[in-house]
Amino acid sequence: MTARHAQPHVRAKASAVRDVLTLMLLPVPLVLAALPGAFAGGGTRRWFGGRGESQRADAQAAKDAAAAAFYELDTAQRDLRISIETISAVDSSPGARRALDDFAALGRRIDEASSGYINAVDAHDLDRDDLEPSAASQARGDLTKAKDELNRVKSDLDRFEQGLGPLLDKAETQLARLAPAVERARQALLSASNALDSVRGSGLRADDLAARLAALGPELTKLNQGAGQHGVPETLQRADRVLRDAGAVRAEAERLPERAQEIDRRLVSLRTRAQALTNRAGSVEPVLSELRRRFTAACWQDLQHVPDHAADSVRQAEEKLREATTARAEQRWPDATSLLSTARALLNSTDEAVSAAGDRLRRLNAVAKDPQQEIDRTRFAIRDAQRLAMAGRSTPEPRHARPLDESVARLDRAVAALEGRHPDYWHFLTETEAVRQAVARVVTEIREARGAGAGHSA
Repeated sequence: MTARHAQPHVRAKASAVRDVLTLMLLPVPLVLAALPGAFAGGGTRRWFGGRGESQRADAQAAKDAAAAAFYELDTAQRDLRISIETISAVDSSPGARRALDDFAALGRRIDEASSGYINAVDAHDLDRDDLEPSAASQARGDLTKAKDELNRVKSDLDRFEQGLGPLLDKAETQLARLAPAVERARQALLSASNALDSVRGSGLRADDLAARLAALGPELTKLNQGAGQHGVPETLQRADRVLRDAGAVRAEAERLPERAQEIDRRLVSLRTRAQALTNRAGSVEPVLSELRRRFTAACWQDLQHVPDHAADSVRQAEEKLREATTARAEQRWPDATSLLSTARALLNSTDEAVSAAGDRLRRLNAVAKDPQQEIDRTRFAIRDAQRLAMAGRSTPEPRHARPLDESVARLDRAVAALEGRHPDYWHFLTETEAVRQAVARVVTEIREARGAGAGHSA
């Protein structure tokens, strides 16, 4: 409750006091003209001379000073209320709520101080002709006490206002953002709508984008209703959300013609690839036949399923491509894109399987003709790792030496297995590859350990 919103009789009296203050501020001739009987012949007041008149003057001065203090406090409270209302409209944080509670408490103190001042004014009629010096002295004391209390509350109000700085800055910043944010959201919706109209004009329906844009309609209604109904923070969040979502719709609408063309290109490309893989799959059976004829079963058994798998995968891919074509014709863009991705994955797996058969025959032919190249390659990797393990040391660390020694033994066993009548060349190749991978892990561990040690020493 403020000095302006005090109890009814307090408000009426406060208004009368402000009227008196206004009158006091008028030019002297107007003040005199406003006073009843100002120029009445002889006057009606019985003026006291000497000490009595001095006491009356002191009381009147105390009354004027109290009136000025009351006016300053009332003005400061009304000005501060604007700041408090700004904060409460924007900020619901604990700090803001505390500020509102503190302001309410100050309001109660202001009401008490204002009531004390008005009661002091009412209790003493300084214009009485028979005003006694003792009454004037009492009036001066009461009015001075009321003024001092008004000033104390005003000081507390000033300190409270200074503490509001961060909250008020934050609130004013948000309010400054409000109108531009709402306007940007409206413009984003308009841009999205225009982009959608342009796409539809080119013959593309874009039904999903239209539905997403329509879903933003209620949000626009709430933006138009304003922060007064929905709150400043909520309105700012809504504006940011509308801006983001409408921008996404506009961007996708603008990309839609390009997206349609890309889907058309992918359809053509994947159909061509499916036909090529059908032809390549036909070459797998002759490759398997040669593998069966020249090498042991362990070298080709895992490839037995490739022809059937390839034919089945190509059939599935072609079915997905037909479904993607239908989705494209119906402008179901997400479905078309998903179906094309599935078809591509099927063709990739088919390509890898078909290539694996030919690659297997090529590698087996090479190692059967000259296994030494594979042996030398693997021994070189082992020796290189051993040199690294010994660098700067007289003996290698056991955690590095042990796996390297095991790799040497494993390679020796793989080489010895080639001496049989029907060597398993595929086992030999997988063993040498495994040895090189084990050696590479040891090399990585050594370098990481030395890198960490160099870091610690630095």
